[in-house]
Amino acid sequence: MPDNAAEVTAAGIARLAGVGRAAVSNWRRRHADFPKPVGGTETSPSFALADVERWLRAQGKLAEVPLRERVWQQIAGHPAGAVAALVHAGCALLVVRERPSGWLELAAVSDERMTELLPTALEEVLTLRFGIERAVPTPPPTELAPSVPLLRAVAELAAEAGARQAFEFLLGRHLDANPRQYTLTPPGPAALMARLAGPARTVLDPASGTGALLRAVAEPAALYAQETDRDLAALTALRLALHSGAEVRARIGDSLRADAFGQLTADAVLCHPPFNERNWGHDELAYDPRWEYGFPARTESELAWVQHALARLRPGGTAVLLMPPAAASRRSGRRIRADLLRRGALRAVVALPAGAAPPYGIPLHLWVLRKPVAGAPASPELLLVDTAEHTDAGRDKLDWPAVQTAVLDAWLPFDRHGTVAEQPGAHRSVPVIELLDDDVDLAPARHLPPPAAAGGAEELAGVRDRLTAVLRRTAELTPLPARPAAHAEPARLPGVTVGELARTGALELRTGGSGTAGGAVTVRGAGTVLTEHDVLTGQAPSGSLAEGTGEEPVLVRAGDVVVPVLGGGSIARVVDEDTEGAALGRNLQLLRPEPAALDPWFLAGFLRGTANNRQASSYASTATRLDVRRLQLPRLPLADQRRYGERFRALAEFEEALRVTGRLGERLVRGMYDGLTDGTVEA
Repeated sequence: MPDNAAEVTAAGIARLAGVGRAAVSNWRRRHADFPKPVGGTETSPSFALADVERWLRAQGKLAEVPLRERVWQQIAGHPAGAVAALVHAGCALLVVRERPSGWLELAAVSDERMTELLPTALEEVLTLRFGIERAVPTPPPTELAPSVPLLRAVAELAAEAGARQAFEFLLGRHLDANPRQYTLTPPGPAALMARLAGPARTVLDPASGTGALLRAVAEPAALYAQETDRDLAALTALRLALHSGAEVRARIGDSLRADAFGQLTADAVLCHPPFNERNWGHDELAYDPRWEYGFPARTESELAWVQHALARLRPGGTAVLLMPPAAASRRSGRRIRADLLRRGALRAVVALPAGAAPPYGIPLHLWVLRKPVAGAPASPELLLVDTAEHTDAGRDKLDWPAVQTAVLDAWLPFDRHGTVAEQPGAHRSVPVIELLDDDVDLAPARHLPPPAAAGGAEELAGVRDRLTAVLRRTAELTPLPARPAAHAEPARLPGVTVGELARTGALELRTGGSGTAGGAVTVRGAGTVLTEHDVLTGQAPSGSLAEGTGEEPVLVRAGDVVVPVLGGGSIARVVDEDTEGAALGRNLQLLRPEPAALDPWFLAGFLRGTANNRQASSYASTATRLDVRRLQLPRLPLADQRRYGERFRALAEFEEALRVTGRLGERLVRGMYDGLTDGTVEA
C-alpha cells in the first residue's frame, strides 16, 4: 500500500456500508479476506480506504452508499488531515465552477499528469478570485499527489449536487466532527445581523471564523475577512468564493494586532469577536488611533473590537457585533459606553434569547453601531430590545423567524425615524440622557417596562378555564385500577428482537440526520425537523433543515415509531398525521412497521418497557446509548397486538394530558405572581 493512502476507521466503514459498528466487527471475525489494519491502535485500528472499498464492492455492500459519503471518508482519512483535504477540495471546486472546460481537460489525463498540471490551473483561478496576497496558497505537486483521487470524486459530487453545495456538505461534516475546535455563529443570528446591517456592497468581518456572517450578506460586491487561524482563513475564503460571485479578500492574522485592512472604509462590519480575551494587545496598542472613544481596559477586549469595527466603516456605515451581556454593564467599560452614546455611535442593544449562539447558556447581545457623519447631530435616543419571551429549552428550539421579526419590527422604524413606539417588555427607545449615569448600564431588561402579566387578567382567566377543562379530561383518561395478571408469575411470552424483525421485513429501521430535502416535498410538515427534544417533550416539530448539507432527510410518516437513542430514557413516539412529513432529527431512530405484521402502538408500548431498555442500553463515559436492534417484543397475533395497542394509546393520551396540565398550571402560577407584583391583578 502506498505510504500516502487514505485510511478509515471501523466507524467510517460502518458509515460507508450503512450498518452498525457491530456488523463491521462481525465481518472482521467471519471473513478471512477482510482487509487487515494498516494503522491506528489495537482498540481503534484503521484500514486502507481503497482496500475497504474494494472488499465492500466485492461483497455487494457498497452499491447503495451515496457518493457524498464516500467522498467524506476520503476527506476524513486523508494522510495530510481533513483540513488539508478540504482546502484541496475547495480549490478544485473553484476550478470546476470557474473553468468547467479546463477541469474536463485536466480530468481526462492520468493521475500523474494531473498532479503536474493542476498547480498552474489552481494558481490562475486562485489569483483571479483572491488576488496575489491571499489566504489560500497554491498547493505544490508534492502536496496534491495524494489528493488527486479525492479531487476526481469531489468533481463528480459537484456534478451531482453543485460546487457550492458539495463544499458546504463537506465543510459541514468537518465542523460537526470537531465541535470543540471551532466557535460557530449559527444561521439564525448571522441572518439577523446581516439584516440589521442593511444593504451593503462592501462588508468586513475582522474575526471571520468559518465565514458564516459574510455568507449571510445579500448581494455584496466585495467581502473582506481576517482570521488568525491559517487553515480556517483558507476554508473561509473558499467557502465565500464558492457561495457568491463577490470579490473575496481574506487575510491571515490578528485584526487588533496586525490589521490587514487598515485603509478600508466598508459599508458594513459584521463580527462575532472572541469573548473575555485578556491577551488582546492591551500593552502594545495603548496609543493606537482606533481608540477614538477611549482606551479599553485589559478586561474589555470586546470594546476594542467595537472600536476596531467603527474605525473600518465609512461615515454612516453600520456595524453589528455579537457581544457578551456583561459588556453592557461592566464598570470598567462605562466611560467608553458613555462616549459611544454621547456621539451617537451606538444605536441599539438587542438582548437575544439564551441558546442563540455559543456560549449557549447565556443570553447574548447584539450591538448595532453607526459611524458618525461629520457635522450631523448625534441621535438623542438608543433602541433597547429584549427577546427573552422567545426563550425555549435549547439552542435548536428557538423560533428564529419570531425573534427576527421582533427585532426588525423595532429596528426598522427606529432607524428611519430615530424613535419607535414603546412595547412593554419588548422594546423601547430610551433618551440617551437617561442612560448617562454612574453605571451607564445598557442591559435592555433593566430599562424596559414589564409586559402586562400573561396578557392581563382576561388572559389569565382564559388560561384558568383551559386548565380546568384539561384537568377534567385528565381525570377521564386516568387508567382504571390495574388488575393483577391471571398468572402467579410474570408471563414469559416468546420474544423477537427489533433487529430480527428488520431482517425479516416486518419493519424498517432508519437513522435521523440533518440533511436538506433533495427536491420538491409536498407532504405536510416539509422543511421542519422532528428533533430529539420534540420527541422527549411531546411537542410539534420545531427544528429546521440545515442548508447545503447535501444529505437527503428521512421524512416521517403517520404510524412510524420514533425512539431517542441517547440518555437512557424509555420514550417511543408514534407519528401522527400532524407530524407526518417532518424530517427525522439527530439521535433519533425510526421504526417503520409493516401494517400487516405489526401494530405501531403495540410496538411503541413494548419499546418503552424499563427492563427492555435496560438490557438494550450500553454505557459510555458520558452518556447512555440505546441499541434499538436489541429491544424485544413478544410474538403475538395482530389481533392481540391491537388489544395491547389500544391500552398503550390510552396511556399516551393520559400522558399528554398530564403534560398540558403542567404547562398550563405553570403559566397560570407565573402569570398570577407577575400580576400581583406589578399591580395588574388585584390582591
